[in-house]
Amino acid sequence: MPYYYGNYGSENRGFLGGTPPVTRNLIILNIIVFIATLINREFMTAEFALFYPTSRYFHWWQILTHMFMHGGFWHILFNMYTLWLFGSVVENIIGSKKFLLFYFICGLGAAGLHLGVEFLQMQSFMEGAALGNNVALQNIAVIKLTPTVGASGAIYGVLIGYAMLFPASKMTLLFPPVTLSAKWMVIVFAAIELLTGVTGTVAGVAHFAHLGGMLIGWLMIFYWRKRGKLFDKDSL
Repeated sequence: MPYYYGNYGSENRGFLGGTPPVTRNLIILNIIVFIATLINREFMTAEFALFYPTSRYFHWWQILTHMFMHGGFWHILFNMYTLWLFGSVVENIIGSKKFLLFYFICGLGAAGLHLGVEFLQMQSFMEGAALGNNVALQNIAVIKLTPTVGASGAIYGVLIGYAMLFPASKMTLLFPPVTLSAKWMVIVFAAIELLTGVTGTVAGVAHFAHLGGMLIGWLMIFYWRKRGKLFDKDSL
């Protein structure tokens, strides 16, 4: 695929110079927001992280802005590295306009499934609270006061997009150093996210947001491929 290596040539070797424009600008914007969060974490979290819709901290724009928020250095490092590694490839293949749409719809899908699961939890807790269950009341407060941050939902969509484009390509985890085809790697990731999300064994991670991003990513690539528009960079 010569256009993958040739569209963004060696004439631009500055910071992220060889990275296609949407992926590059997403990374830069995430870094800017992260720096702003380091300067004033309380304000940035209250205004731009995603809160449950009935929380006093909720604002409608958080559906989008939470995708640019991160909880710490390692969180943003791994997310941006993954976005750079796989987003660059997917963007070069399907085109920048389509990739931008793909990225944000995956992120919105991730937020939608995450909030949907929280809604179901809230219904259960509210029934318990109506019966005077103090633990249920505490759980309601936790959901309303817990912010969701990170680009992971959108990036999981990018990851499954890459795997659908190059299912036989090899991917190796840093730890443990396991190598699998991209197809099987994302299947393993999805299974782990589903298992940990259902069992709650890994707290502090929006597992269903990851699954939501993967589901929407799969649906979009499937739709474009079925309509014969996947490699048409001028069509959506």
